[in-house]
Amino acid sequence: MKKGLLWMMLVALAAFMVACSTESPVDEGNAEGGTSEGGDGDFTVGLSISTLNNPFFVTLQEGAEAKAEELGVDLITVDAQDDDAKQISDVEDLIQRGVDLILINPTDSTSVTSAIAAANAAGIPVITVDRGAEGGEVVSHIASDNVAGGEMAGELLKELVGEGAEVAELEGIPGSSAARERGEGFHNVAEGSLEVAAKQTANFNRAEGLTVMENILQSNPEITGVFAHNDEMALGALEAIDAAGRDDIVIVGFDATDDAVAAVEAGRLAGTVAQQPTLIGETAVATAFSVLSGDDVEEFIPVDLELVTNE
Repeated sequence: MKKGLLWMMLVALAAFMVACSTESPVDEGNAEGGTSEGGDGDFTVGLSISTLNNPFFVTLQEGAEAKAEELGVDLITVDAQDDDAKQISDVEDLIQRGVDLILINPTDSTSVTSAIAAANAAGIPVITVDRGAEGGEVVSHIASDNVAGGEMAGELLKELVGEGAEVAELEGIPGSSAARERGEGFHNVAEGSLEVAAKQTANFNRAEGLTVMENILQSNPEITGVFAHNDEMALGALEAIDAAGRDDIVIVGFDATDDAVAAVEAGRLAGTVAQQPTLIGETAVATAFSVLSGDDVEEFIPVDLELVTNE
């Protein structure tokens, strides 16, 4: 009886040892939600977009998503809806969710500093996309050369309206690096060769571009050209100009969104500066992957520009 009991215990012990030997080994690097150090794609990246109401940033997000899928990166996108306070809150939420890196497309280059500082304090690297930041520690900045783009737009406008012509400028969101740099490039050309009779912000928004352009036409009927810091404002201005029955005003935009390119091809816009938002989004995620894999990256990674006209 005792021998039978002993035999049964030995059989049970052997079965237990076999079961233990067939269990999957624990991946210590991921056992508690950590990330892989080997760059095998086990990275989570947060993307804070200024607004998805703008087709340019929708395309940028799509480029980022495509590259994230290719690299096996988990991408979490949050939309600030052009609200500085919401963007700061969004970034804080990404920090709480434990992302490995944050890509930020700032609504405002100054206010975003506090969000970047919060990420820095949490030990999370930050990359700025399309628009830069005035402060905080940023690993890399990925964008087109907005100053050069503003100069391209200015040269085209000057060529089409002639030296000394009165023109208007629709500015982007005050405080954003894109508005500041595109305006700088435009004025590098316009100073001494064009008369900027009116300039006013329309916050990168089509509806505001329409309203602002209506007001400008009433107070400055002699203008013959318009430079808008983005295509949404350019298309809004086009609506106002069409409604006023003015076919003598040349409009140049910036971004080369699908609607703007179609308007250029139809001869309704004189031109737009192409930024390649898909490539910007792709480059942002690829750079994030390199950083998280331990590779060195450039502090500024430019994306080529191209002037789109109907010629």
